[in-house]
Amino acid sequence: MTARARVRAPELIGKGGWLNTGDRQYTLADLRGRIVILDFWTFCCVNCLHVLDELRELEEKHRDTVVIIGVHSPKFVHEAEHQAVVDAVERYEVHHPVLDDPELATWKQYAVRAWPTLVVVDPEGYVVAQHAGEGHAHAIEKLVEELESEHAAKGTLRRGDGPYVAPEPVATHLRFPGKALALPDGGFLVSDTTRHRLVELDADGETVRGHFGAGERGFADGGREEARFSEPQGLAVLPDGRIAVADTVNHAIRALDLATGVTTTLAGTGRQWWQGSATSGPAEEVDLSSPWDIAWFGDRLWIAMAGVHQLWTYDPGQGTVRVAAGTTNEGLVDGPGDQAWFAQPSGLAAAGDRLWVADSETSSLRWVDLEGAVHTAVGTGLFDFGHRDGPAEQALLQHPLGVTALPDGSVAVSDTYNHALRRYEPESGEVTTLATDLREPSDAVLVDGDLVVVESARHRLTRLRLPEEAVRVADQAHRTQRAATEVAAGTLRLDVVFQAPAGQKLDTRYGPSTRLLVSSTPPELLAEGSGPGTDLSRDLVLAEGVTEGVLHVSAMAASCDDDPANEYPACHVHQQDWGVPVSVTAGGVSRLPLVLAGMDEQG
Repeated sequence: MTARARVRAPELIGKGGWLNTGDRQYTLADLRGRIVILDFWTFCCVNCLHVLDELRELEEKHRDTVVIIGVHSPKFVHEAEHQAVVDAVERYEVHHPVLDDPELATWKQYAVRAWPTLVVVDPEGYVVAQHAGEGHAHAIEKLVEELESEHAAKGTLRRGDGPYVAPEPVATHLRFPGKALALPDGGFLVSDTTRHRLVELDADGETVRGHFGAGERGFADGGREEARFSEPQGLAVLPDGRIAVADTVNHAIRALDLATGVTTTLAGTGRQWWQGSATSGPAEEVDLSSPWDIAWFGDRLWIAMAGVHQLWTYDPGQGTVRVAAGTTNEGLVDGPGDQAWFAQPSGLAAAGDRLWVADSETSSLRWVDLEGAVHTAVGTGLFDFGHRDGPAEQALLQHPLGVTALPDGSVAVSDTYNHALRRYEPESGEVTTLATDLREPSDAVLVDGDLVVVESARHRLTRLRLPEEAVRVADQAHRTQRAATEVAAGTLRLDVVFQAPAGQKLDTRYGPSTRLLVSSTPPELLAEGSGPGTDLSRDLVLAEGVTEGVLHVSAMAASCDDDPANEYPACHVHQQDWGVPVSVTAGGVSRLPLVLAGMDEQG
């Protein structure tokens, strides 16, 4: 067995305490004898949600030896609220203990630099591996099997039930609804996200007419009771009258015929899109990635593909899908569609010659014109957010998930983490607040001059009269609690650490198997070192006179089973995007290690 580095695991500390443990507080000593996987996540992060799904099978298969601990490490101010974490744990069906760490104490102790990051602690309390990003479940399972064998032989493995205690279920008509659609007869169709179904309501927004879907996570076409969804979100009417559904965790677009109650699949395979997968083709043969919202615009169904930070389109006439805007890099960059950057686009609304986009991770309102170019109306980047009205260039949002076109040409924004409904007026360029005291609004639909808001965390629809004058609130501007990395002026050595999992090697059959893309905000931060390359290490030269900014690092590595006898080895893609806030100081570091997979031996 290959010798591996071992570092004593720091203690688990979180001011918010433990969830899913029946109120018991745990230490690492309580978990000795078990293989512990720490999942550093935050609930705004779609990549973190992907990892939750990746871990479900491993969690079930090794439940008597493995304990997964979610360490919730917030990016946004709202995510530091304890009740918001409680809601998220239920919303995303997290079936393992979660440590609420609002002050990032444990994040700092483990020197984590990215959401999501997985850390493996062996039964004796030593860190043996760290992985950033998605696609590592296969490698971690291989490591778990090795640790089971090794520690069973040493007598240091303890089998048995884990510390997870399920919370009591709560009875409500809806549970964390995502999006809503007004029906021609005055009723509503709502994506009942956490219960994996669609619910039809009367015009009062409360009385249930019926539902579509079995109410259990799955991927199946069929009638009202046979169809299965997995955390559905966006809804849109197709030209033929059917309703398209963004079936988010199934990575698919479905179609519901309200007249017959039958659901079919329009696009997606049920598999998640990875780098190197097709970006266009027959709709049911192309992989998608967490489609969050949909809207009909310019003779196409546009898809907010949150999982890869892009917009795609579906052409029902041709039965095809393709990328329309976005590079898969995460950030805020305007321009032609093939050069623009998004960050988890999660809400869409068509209005005349514009497609409005709620770009959640940059806390921004964007729009696409008829030529496919991307523009920003409100928002500045990944780490600036808050609740501030006024001129658009100064206004702040906080992780908006929905956008609604209003009759006067303005736009209502479901400003989710501010618990508010905001309004942007293109003519004046002003941002105002329409309503507050909502609870995680994720969508709104216009009905007879009123707005019916999906209050996701209150599990209901709320009808609001559009006020003639906007609500006034005190300005709040925030930066993420994540501390900037202090770096020295001059040359900064960037090392992306990647060690192929046991039994695998880098796949070099078709050229280099690694990729590195570096950029910065502002662009002037880097005098040298930006751009693409295949080496995972690079010298970056920081420009004189620029004292702070964000380094954007995107890395990918492909590894395959190392077995010469196998003509068709299984291969895996490991990828992660980092946004690293940096501050140039005299005592700063001259090396920036980012662990994609393995251990930083120089750390």
